Amino acid sequence: MTTTLLAGIPEANNALYHQIRFAVGDPAALIIDGEARTLILRDIEMERARARARADEVRCPADFTPAAGLSGDRETATAQAVAECLRRRGTTRVRADRTLPLIFADHLRQAGIGVDYDPDLGVADRRAKDADEIRWLREAQAITEQTVRMACEMVARADVDGSGQLRRNGMPLTADHVRYHIDTFLLERGCTNTHGCIVAGGPQGADCHHRGDGVLQTAQPVIIDVFPRVRDTRYNGDCTRTVVHGDVPAELALMHQTVCQALDAAIKATRASVTGDDVHRAAASIIETAGYHMGLPPEDADDTYCSMPHGTGHGIGLDVHEPPLLDRAGPPLVAGDALTVEPGLYCRVIGGVRVEDMVVVTEDGCDNLNTLPRGLSWA
Repeated sequence: MTTTLLAGIPEANNALYHQIRFAVGDPAALIIDGEARTLILRDIEMERARARARADEVRCPADFTPAAGLSGDRETATAQAVAECLRRRGTTRVRADRTLPLIFADHLRQAGIGVDYDPDLGVADRRAKDADEIRWLREAQAITEQTVRMACEMVARADVDGSGQLRRNGMPLTADHVRYHIDTFLLERGCTNTHGCIVAGGPQGADCHHRGDGVLQTAQPVIIDVFPRVRDTRYNGDCTRTVVHGDVPAELALMHQTVCQALDAAIKATRASVTGDDVHRAAASIIETAGYHMGLPPEDADDTYCSMPHGTGHGIGLDVHEPPLLDRAGPPLVAGDALTVEPGLYCRVIGGVRVEDMVVVTEDGCDNLNTLPRGLSWA
């Protein structure tokens, strides 16, 4: 029988949190022996953990005090207790994931217990979302869509001065101003915006991860990319739309049309057993057929070079970015994978266009959790 160990701070370690569905800010460890699950954590958390955590037995470090005693440092004491617990059980080896803190590995080594690294532990078991997780993702995405709509309409309905700069309530409308309203909107709806968001206008949007700053301009694309976490469930939303205030330049309209077609093609290709590579290629085919490029611009490219330099999407759940990738060499998809699908095109002269939906993979296709319009005009 293989003994599995997950350890760390559940508030920050999503692999451990996913197993126990219980968040605390102090070190904890989960020992899994077959079907039996023992959770070791701080004594003052035991009562709550017994009521809420996914564990058969809840103990504290003092229950496994080694002969030399426990350290006054909580993380050290937890690692000492885990090693002592396993020693008393006669365990000689454990299976651990990529997040196991070195302090736990070291105390296991001192106790003569070997550690085997399993690269799929804490990764593969998080991919196929259960019914609760899909519900939480759907709720997160609904709030994210409300936020994106609010931000896009703020840009589209702004006033404009004689120089083409956008204004709101008599003041210049800046990317930071829009971001402030996004943060406030999310906070009022029980979400945190830990990773920030993207409000990138004009040429700034040619860098697909530019956060955006400065005054926004009419007739330029503004990428609005919002990816908050719901505080209560800890699951993330992720949605991108591109908005243009005023007239839409013809070349920008063509870029947007191509990106939307690539999004549709990628979603159509998504189902269990196809690979992330397959989905990426479906999007790339549309991009290249329309005369655009894939990959980063070559060093000698001029500012009119227009390409999609990133993958088509990624997994999402407790982390905004988690496996699998929709990209070159992306792995086979499984039913229950939650994915963002987000093709884009970027040009230094024009800026960027990106449109992103979230889908959940099924055996014969996928369910799209988005209902938000994809157009450039939001007035």
